[in-house]
Amino acid sequence: MAAISCANCSLQYYSQLNQPLEASCVLLLIMLGKVSLNLFMLGVRRWDVKQSFMGYFCISLALLDFTLLVTIAFISYFEDFALWGVRFTKYHICLFTQIISLMYGVLHYPVCLVSVLDYYMTVAQTRKPASIGQRLLYILSVIFIWISVLFYILKVPAVSAELEIQNHFFTCPFYISVQSYWLSLAILFVIGVALVICWSEVITMVRSVRIISFTSVTVLIFSYASDCDCTVCKKQLLTRLLICFLGTWTPFVFLQMIILLLGAQIPAYMEMNVPWLYFINSFLIATAYWFRCHDIQLTEGMWSADPFVSWKFCFIPFNNQNTEQAEKPGTEIIC
Repeated sequence: MAAISCANCSLQYYSQLNQPLEASCVLLLIMLGKVSLNLFMLGVRRWDVKQSFMGYFCISLALLDFTLLVTIAFISYFEDFALWGVRFTKYHICLFTQIISLMYGVLHYPVCLVSVLDYYMTVAQTRKPASIGQRLLYILSVIFIWISVLFYILKVPAVSAELEIQNHFFTCPFYISVQSYWLSLAILFVIGVALVICWSEVITMVRSVRIISFTSVTVLIFSYASDCDCTVCKKQLLTRLLICFLGTWTPFVFLQMIILLLGAQIPAYMEMNVPWLYFINSFLIATAYWFRCHDIQLTEGMWSADPFVSWKFCFIPFNNQNTEQAEKPGTEIIC
C-alpha cells in the first residue's frame, strides 16, 4: 500500500508494521525509557521553570509523555475495553502514538521561535522572579501551542485521510520530523561558522586555563585578557559563548553530527524530548546574549534560565589581577 504524501505538515513517512498489536510492548518500553530520561534531566539540575517559556514547555512535554505511557500501559493490560461509550483496543496504542508523533514533528519551529523571542525580550531584565502576569502568559502560550498543533494535525486533509486508511488496514506507521533535521543542521552550521571565526581566540583562551579552588569548589580560570570589553567587542563575546556552550554540550553536538551523517531516521515521538530541549535552550540563550550584549546587566537572576551552562563567565572581565584575587581565601566575586 502506497503511503499518502504529507509534505504540507513537514513530516515524512518512515515505516509501517502490518501487525500493530505486536508493537505495543516495544512502544511501552520506549516510552518508559523516554519518561525516565525526561524525569532524570528535569531533576538533575535545579531549574526555576517560572523564568522562561521553555521551562513550562519542558514540563508540559514530560507530562504528555507520561500520559501517553500510562495510556499505553492501561490499554496493553486490559487489551479490549469500553470507556465512556468508546471501545479501546490495542490498535489505539498505535493510533495515539501516530497523533503524538505528528504533533511533536511540527513543534520544533514554533517552540524555538517563541523561546528565542522570550529570551530576547527578557534577557536584559534585572528583576529576579518573573511576574504573575508573565507566568500566566507562559502557561497560556504553552496550552495554546498544544491545542493549535492538535487541531492543525487533525484538520490537515492528507493526515486525516492517511489516518483513516491506516485505521481501515490496521497499519502502524512511524514518522520522522523534517523540522528537527533542519534545526540540527542549522545549529551545527552556526557552531561551525563561529569556530572558524573565533578559532585563534578559542585556542588562546583555552591555553590560558587554570584550575583553582574557590570557596571549596574546583573552578576554571581563564587568565587570558582580551583587548576589548566583552560587551563591546562581539567577537570576544562570541568566543566565550562558544567555549561555555561546547564545554557542556560537546557530546550532544557530536551525537547530532553522527545522526546527520548516518541519516538516522528517529521517530518524532522519540526525537522530541527534554534533553533535546535543554540543548536548544542553551543555544537560544547564547543567541539572545550575543544580540543583546549591550543591554546585559550582571544580576544573579539572569543566569537561572539555563540549568546546565553557566553564562556568567562570558560577562565577567578576566585578567591576571582578578585571577590572583580569586585565589585568595575569603575573596568574593561580585557580579
